[in-house]
Amino acid sequence: MRLLVISGRSGSGKTSALHLLEDEGFTCIDNLPVKLLPALIEQIGDAPHASKHKFAIGIDARNLNSDLSQIESLIKDNLPANAECMVVYLDTSREVLLKRFSETRRKHPLSDQNTGLNEAIAKEKVILEPVAAAADITVDTSHMSLHELRSTIKRLVVGEESKGMAIMFKSFGFKYGVPVDADFIFDVRCLPNPYWSPELRSQSGLEAGVIEFLNSQQEVDDMFDDICSFVQKWAPSFQANNRSYLTVAIGCTGGMHRSVYLAERLAAELKKGYANVQTRHRQLEQKPGA
Repeated sequence: MRLLVISGRSGSGKTSALHLLEDEGFTCIDNLPVKLLPALIEQIGDAPHASKHKFAIGIDARNLNSDLSQIESLIKDNLPANAECMVVYLDTSREVLLKRFSETRRKHPLSDQNTGLNEAIAKEKVILEPVAAAADITVDTSHMSLHELRSTIKRLVVGEESKGMAIMFKSFGFKYGVPVDADFIFDVRCLPNPYWSPELRSQSGLEAGVIEFLNSQQEVDDMFDDICSFVQKWAPSFQANNRSYLTVAIGCTGGMHRSVYLAERLAAELKKGYANVQTRHRQLEQKPGA
């Protein structure tokens, strides 16, 4: 039996994630009261061919706060030994949530005549803290389109065949904000910047000119060696602790050159020891035409 718990702040894409999972053959139940989880798990486990069942449960802030505080123990204490469970938490920055609710004119589920949108968003974050703390995977959807969200969920959850831990190297630009879903963040803004070479400015860290420039810098090699050694040293400990996903974020100023180059180089090296190593380049994905 495979059980996915999908949660997150209103407006972060939880419903879209459940629709994708339904398309992929999961039986989806949205807004399940947390106290009903044990009964649902028992019913699924007793069904014929239970080992083949795939369920996705949506849980949000409409649950009672006291119920959400019990989510980790309710899953752990009731899950059969041969079952797999993963908690996926979708997060989005407050500024993006305000914009999304303003553009869609949707009503936040916790807002009313006495509670404005700002207050409802802040209240929801506090209510969902126990779920966020129990999450196996946290996905920051602040800068994702609907297509990117569906693609990410499919890659991380549906298409994950490896039993080992997945490692994601994510490049980003500090000027656009720090990813909230990163387990480790490395700042590489101290390295020589190809941006200051006019012929390299329009290229990215995936292109030959930038790669050649950065390959020639001893400081870049030193930074690569240090980050690579750190990840290689500690990744086994995370995997031994039953972590299914590890996100390593590499940031430079604009997220186009140094961080992209290092994320790709690190991923290539870690692939020698791990079957499921991925890269994502946040700023390249947002670049027009990318």
